[in-house]
Amino acid sequence: MSLLTINGLRVRIGGATVIDEVSLSMNPGERLALIGESGSGKSLTALAVLGLLPDGAQATGSIRLGGQELLGLGDRELSRLRGERMAMVFQEPMSALNPLMRIGKQLAEPLRLHRGLSRRQARAAAVELAAQVGLPDPDLIVRSWPHQLSGGQRQRVGLAMALATRPALLVADEPTTALDVTVQADMLKLLDDLVREHGTSLLFISHDLAVVAQLCSRAAVLKDGRLVEEGATDTLVRTPRHPYTQRLVAAARAMGSEEVTR
Repeated sequence: MSLLTINGLRVRIGGATVIDEVSLSMNPGERLALIGESGSGKSLTALAVLGLLPDGAQATGSIRLGGQELLGLGDRELSRLRGERMAMVFQEPMSALNPLMRIGKQLAEPLRLHRGLSRRQARAAAVELAAQVGLPDPDLIVRSWPHQLSGGQRQRVGLAMALATRPALLVADEPTTALDVTVQADMLKLLDDLVREHGTSLLFISHDLAVVAQLCSRAAVLKDGRLVEEGATDTLVRTPRHPYTQRLVAAARAMGSEEVTR
């Protein structure tokens, strides 16, 4: 059985169709990338999966997680599923962190809520999570406030929060775009390692074909809210069929990306 099945997804905002008849599926443990330029519908597709579409957006079609229909579920049930079965790493880590709450409490919260840990157990687990994502001096980190950490450190905290409850599906929305090149490479390796270690399915959103080629075995190309091409990442890079995909590959090659040119 597929872990995630999207069938005929359509999203309308203010009378305009922004996602049009998108259908995709993912198997357990698979890594699927959604690629395309800004405004192509990548993030909105992912937000529809998580039940986090903006106010005024209407989604129709079907989104099933492990056989359970997500469209039409209430906020309470979606909130439970987001903690237990699916989670998200956002592009800007500060958007996922509460600036008025220490890091340790934010890491411990999902553990207490979804795994039933005591306050003491959750705090110890928070320190372990901080260590797992490579944060220096985890004991100090968990006592820190978000503004006291660097962008790369905050993104590691966001990844630790997302993986705290071992979700079956992790959605990563351009998680390295706001980071400098060196930190970006470290973050991608960490994401790669943790997803493999936990056996987590990864829905990875990016406009960067080189990053996708490095991380994901399969990719789906979106343009203007429509799915224009889908297949193994290596095949899309070597022999892109759709003119839009061809332009994406050509742009990546022009930038000298080793993952795309080799």
